[in-house]
Amino acid sequence: MAKGSANNVKVNQDAGKSQPEKKENKDFQYIVRIANKDLNGERLLPLALSDLKGIGERLGYVIAERLDLPIDKKIGELKEEQLEKLREYVEAKEYDLPEWLLNHRREPVTGKNLNLVSTDLEIQVQEDINLMKKIRSYKGIRHEKGKKVRGQRTRSNGRKGLSIGVVRKKE
Repeated sequence: MAKGSANNVKVNQDAGKSQPEKKENKDFQYIVRIANKDLNGERLLPLALSDLKGIGERLGYVIAERLDLPIDKKIGELKEEQLEKLREYVEAKEYDLPEWLLNHRREPVTGKNLNLVSTDLEIQVQEDINLMKKIRSYKGIRHEKGKKVRGQRTRSNGRKGLSIGVVRKKE
């Protein structure tokens, strides 16, 4: 055997190790559609729900507990009846949850506490901003001018446009 030939031989180091076999489930869904959004079926139920705009991780856990769904299961492992129950609950705007957990409290027209999801939330936020502009509130005027709305300082941050820099005097 030549000296250099031992270096050219590749040894399979993983050959002795046993790899755990993945259990294939025929009912597993890799993509679950809820509220017009595709959710990754390989994520745990509360975490997958938090991918929806308007539902955070905490609300995802609360929804799973309210519907008696297992929080340690992946969303793709749920049965079709469970998924349908979940879809109906998420897409309903009124939840039987504490007020502090909802994202649209005391709606101006009806006075109800709602939790909006996905495009409903985006549309409602835009309508609220337009209402503030229409009634000429302080926040509405700040929105119109493109300035900071929530009381942040504007002296040094939030500048838009070209940066000019310091101009030196000509000598």
